[in-house]
Amino acid sequence: MRWLKRLLKFHKVSRKKIDVKPIIKEIKKEKVMPKLDLNKINLVEFPKEQYYQSVHKKRQIYLHHTVSGEGAMGDISWWKSTAAHVATCVIITHDGIIHQCFSSKHWAHHLGIKGTVFSKQGMENFNTKLNQQSIGIEIDNWGGLEKKDDGWYGFTGKKIPNDKVQEYPDGFRGFKAFEKYTDAQIESTRQLLEYWGEHYHIDLKYKGERIFDICKDALEGERGVYTHCSVRPDKSDIHPQPNLIEMLKSF
Repeated sequence: MRWLKRLLKFHKVSRKKIDVKPIIKEIKKEKVMPKLDLNKINLVEFPKEQYYQSVHKKRQIYLHHTVSGEGAMGDISWWKSTAAHVATCVIITHDGIIHQCFSSKHWAHHLGIKGTVFSKQGMENFNTKLNQQSIGIEIDNWGGLEKKDDGWYGFTGKKIPNDKVQEYPDGFRGFKAFEKYTDAQIESTRQLLEYWGEHYHIDLKYKGERIFDICKDALEGERGVYTHCSVRPDKSDIHPQPNLIEMLKSF
């Protein structure tokens, strides 16, 4: 550490009198978070007629969860079976694997905002425009759970282990508990946000708890990361899991 010797000589003091720990700590490199590996994304065979290939400037990213059993193919099969062009760009399964249906530069309907939501805010109906200018991330999840004597259950009657349950004693959007998003899902979401934020110049700064309720910024198309709850009073995706919020605050 030649630089340290020069520093000691310059100040003409003994090495013992200098606390070098703060100096060494200051020059330590910041922790580098993993980047998105595009080669690890599973490209799904998704019919071109099920989404729109027109390109629009992206301003927003919306977080959803599926409210379905584990796995992406059930949701993707349902999207394929409809003529409504409903889908999200990606689904992240419990193991953190990203399944991509179509390029993020294209779009499909993933918001479904009713005109009354806009009218209550004194706005015109911008549903189609918001779908065009946003990217949807779908997190595979059982969604809101029902409490029974012996634990928490999904809508199909499947019991969810207690260590996978996120409880909300005061409730959230009509539920007292949800299945937890896995650490792998949260990390994959972080990597996607980082990648798209840089690629499309989308502001990733956390906007606070207001994204878990109707948010006029979202409805007006302001750049940023939002949840389905930001634009739909009848939806409960996504729920405010503490470590998910911690990830959102990291940008």
